[in-house]
Amino acid sequence: MTFLLILLILLLAAAAFVLSNRDLRTRHLSRPLYQVFRRILPRMSDTEREALEAGTVWWEGELFRGRPSARALHAIPAPRLSGDEQAFLDNEVETVCALVNDWQVTRRDQDIPAEAWDYIKTHRFFGMIIPKEYGGLGFSALAHSAVVAKLSTRCSALSVTVMVPNSLGPAELLLHYGTDEQKNHYLPRLARGEDIPAFALTSPWAGSDAAAIPDHGVVCKGEWQGREVLGMRVTWDKRYITLGPVCTLLGLAFRLYDPDGLLGDAPDLGITCALVPSDHPGVEIGRRHFPLDAMFMNGPTRGRDVFMPLDFIIGGPDMAGQGWRMLMECLAAGRSISLPSSYTGMAKLTARAVGAYTVVRDQFRTRIHKFEGVAEALARIGGHTYLMDAARVMTAGAVDLGEKPAVVSAIVKYHVTERGRIVVNDGMDIIGGKGICLGPQNFLGRAYQQLPVGITVEGANILTRSLIIFGQGAIRCHPYVLDEMHAAQAADPEQGLQDFDRAFWGHVRHTTTNALRAVGHGFTNALLARPDTTVAPEMARYYRQMTRFSAAFATLADISMLTLGGSLKRRESISARLGDILSQLYLISAVLKRYQDEGRQAADAPLAHWAIQDAFCRAQDACAGVLANFPNRPLAWVLRALLFPWGRPFTAPSDALSMAVADAISQPGGARDRLTRGAYVPRDPAEPVGAIEAAFSAVLDTQAIEARMREFEKAGRVPAADPRANVRDMAEAVHAAGGLTDDELQRLRARNALRDRVIAVDDFAPDFQGPSNTDTTGERS
Repeated sequence: MTFLLILLILLLAAAAFVLSNRDLRTRHLSRPLYQVFRRILPRMSDTEREALEAGTVWWEGELFRGRPSARALHAIPAPRLSGDEQAFLDNEVETVCALVNDWQVTRRDQDIPAEAWDYIKTHRFFGMIIPKEYGGLGFSALAHSAVVAKLSTRCSALSVTVMVPNSLGPAELLLHYGTDEQKNHYLPRLARGEDIPAFALTSPWAGSDAAAIPDHGVVCKGEWQGREVLGMRVTWDKRYITLGPVCTLLGLAFRLYDPDGLLGDAPDLGITCALVPSDHPGVEIGRRHFPLDAMFMNGPTRGRDVFMPLDFIIGGPDMAGQGWRMLMECLAAGRSISLPSSYTGMAKLTARAVGAYTVVRDQFRTRIHKFEGVAEALARIGGHTYLMDAARVMTAGAVDLGEKPAVVSAIVKYHVTERGRIVVNDGMDIIGGKGICLGPQNFLGRAYQQLPVGITVEGANILTRSLIIFGQGAIRCHPYVLDEMHAAQAADPEQGLQDFDRAFWGHVRHTTTNALRAVGHGFTNALLARPDTTVAPEMARYYRQMTRFSAAFATLADISMLTLGGSLKRRESISARLGDILSQLYLISAVLKRYQDEGRQAADAPLAHWAIQDAFCRAQDACAGVLANFPNRPLAWVLRALLFPWGRPFTAPSDALSMAVADAISQPGGARDRLTRGAYVPRDPAEPVGAIEAAFSAVLDTQAIEARMREFEKAGRVPAADPRANVRDMAEAVHAAGGLTDDELQRLRARNALRDRVIAVDDFAPDFQGPSNTDTTGERS
């Protein structure tokens, strides 16, 4: 036994000596490993490399390292709107919302009204991201996000019309890559609304594989403005192009070829982005799609052998073939803002209107928010909305700090839209028949109809989850993997070996440290993980568990990449679950930061607790899913025993917590107002949301009268023969029996009138033909 112990010590000492001596380590360990790595690692195409290296790594990198710092999280500046930005929200955005009626847009005009178009052009809604020097508003990403969110609480057609020119499109690309001449010509026109932009990327044959678009151009000479110039003949067939039917300036992505070597030696220059006036000869445009009856302008565009000068290329001829890099670098910012903001707006509308509806609506002579089944749905609405808005704000703040968070943009695009789908579905369940009958009084049906649109566009959610979040995150966010890949593909093998040696052994130390930390936190339930003393004490548990889950995630990610290698890319379900863990940790971070930045509002604590507990449950389910499906079963059993020795640390939010969240969004107060801050709330009771707000106030104002009326009825003082002694007319019966004063009866009548307007649904003549019929008012029943 003594001999074996001495032998083990000698072996460990020898290993330590070799590892600490770089020359020995490189010669005997790193070189053979490097040769194997170079042989098995598939070569990356230029488009793959540009996609992987696009954007920047931000807070998600800290989560990937396995040791996120609460101090670092809260040191990120809290995003704030400027005075001008807040004034724009309070005035111009409020005004344009009042100009649009979603039902009329859908059933009469099939577009936002002309006065709304004129207003958004005149007040430079299309120029929010364009600097003031070019005539734009020069707003922050946070302001851009807030405007989109507010417009989305009113009308999707209005929101998308404003959103797209300020997201991925000509203005964004011009700002980063355009020539001075292009910027000076187009940016002022775009800011003033003289040009309406659209960007054509999606091909019927390529779909989500945008890099494979078959649309092509060939460099050649041709006539332009009366003289022969060097240009290109471009053929394209695109669909799903938002604002395409009304655009005056078309951004166009295609693959450019130079078979005659007119620009250089490369026959295939690569994907190229150009700006083409929609009235340019040969451009086909003007028809439209109807995405689930949404009324924002969207349609196909085509062209065949359309000649255009090389000056149409964004950035000029020098940027020929650079389009994929341009798109990848700009996509992160746009995807971080547009759909996360619009779905957060939908959620805020649902939370405010449905929360109030549950107070206005009676069933079984009880306000329906008192039913636990309804409260459970309200809790999901409130908790998810709180999280969605937290993620929206934190991510927009990252963009304002100069980040281009490619992985985070995929996280918020997928998870905010998916939670938005849950929120609106729960809202529809609560309002029941009110929600399923479309008409002027239905405030939620149109949002419900259009939920799949955002799930599908800007990267389909299925592919975003299964291929992008972890697939890109594992390489970009990991502190060593990308360096190892670069080393393996280095042109100089000796330099590559030195780089590989540094990265690989750093990776080994990283994995070992995280594994030890994850095991330690697993056995102690993270009790020894001490969060920064500046965090809210009521949230301290979550910081400890975030450290634990981050270390466990980093360990699972490294072991998955080590044991599965390149096959991990094909195991999309495992990759998706790993991405889910990273995503939930990011969303938890956003909620913790929101709670801290907003002053630890005690009234908001139930919302934060619910959102965090739900996210942790999702994260641990994803961990369990990885381990349950891990191909190496013995290793999976060991990992489960080490990382989660006592089982799952989180359960679903309790019934008591759910009831507290339901109360927060169905009662007036700071929590409800902060949760739905930025929503458009019309004050006119003729509007469906305005009627809910008015009825909500009236119900709360008459609660004491209602309680006395119920006591009078229970005491048997209402004649049984009075036909008015029913759920609808009880106030009349009680008044006749002397239980209410004339003033109290009038207040109840006013409340009942508002209540009746809220619960009413629309009906139409039997020959109503929808959009072709000019009678869009309907009747309420």
